Amino acid sequence: MFLFSCTKTGSNPKGSNNSSNNDDIVDTKSSSIVLYFSATSNTRKVAQQIQTNLKCDIIEIKPVIPYTSEDLNYSNNNCRANQEQNDDTARPEFTQINIDLSSYDTIYIGYPIWWGKMPKIMYTFLETYDFKNKSIIPFCTSGGSSITTSVNEIKSLEPLADVNNGRRFFSNTSQSDVDVCLLSIASQ
Repeated sequence: MFLFSCTKTGSNPKGSNNSSNNDDIVDTKSSSIVLYFSATSNTRKVAQQIQTNLKCDIIEIKPVIPYTSEDLNYSNNNCRANQEQNDDTARPEFTQINIDLSSYDTIYIGYPIWWGKMPKIMYTFLETYDFKNKSIIPFCTSGGSSITTSVNEIKSLEPLADVNNGRRFFSNTSQSDVDVCLLSIASQ
């Protein structure tokens, strides 16, 4: 049997208005939560698999302006994703999430890898909320890029959090693959 136990510590949004347009909140009264951004549903699938295993809360980070297939056409240098990834100051807006992070100790943060890095919307999210004294476990979906660069980005954005080395998943990851990964993380 797999057991994950955590204690709760405090955290507050950094400049968030706490209004919520996000209806994907699952409230399990858990001390863990999965927060994820998914433009194509690959990361959503893994996030839901983690939530199923841990029986914890889950919230999707949704962009104010959803990404279209044209926005994600990496062969077009002018596509939205390429423009954002090439602009260090880009901070795409996300729909505000009504969340009190003081209820959580362990936070699983998921995202796809775009050009070897996490999408800029994740910068917006991490700069909005205070993850001080939280245990952050990053996870990503990618066809080939490593998670290492994005973990270092998270460590830079959240220096007062305990950021795990995280895990990369492929789009065809099975529930058993996720379960094995979570057991590995729990033993660290």
